[in-house]
Amino acid sequence: MKEDIIRMAREACDADKVDAWHNGFWTLTQEELEKFAALVAEEVRGQTIESEKRGWLHAIDKMVAAEREECAKAAETHVLHELADTDDWPDAIATAIRARGEMK
Repeated sequence: MKEDIIRMAREACDADKVDAWHNGFWTLTQEELEKFAALVAEEVRGQTIESEKRGWLHAIDKMVAAEREECAKAAETHVLHELADTDDWPDAIATAIRARGEMK
């Protein structure tokens, strides 16, 4: 993090001038300070977006897993209770899974 801040501060400074870091102090113009603030804000926004994206992907993964489990339960229930004496189980299971949306 510290390295990122230093990198952004150096990036914001005019490279044609004297180094902005001198004797333990930063010396920035108003324009350079505004550019530095914009770089920091952009970095924070990027991190926030990535964090939100990871959160959404995790939630989607959980929902997919839950739906997969419910489909498996629908298939097991249908096979055990309704198809014990038939060979038409693949179509019947597919129908049971598709019917899940109509059960609610």
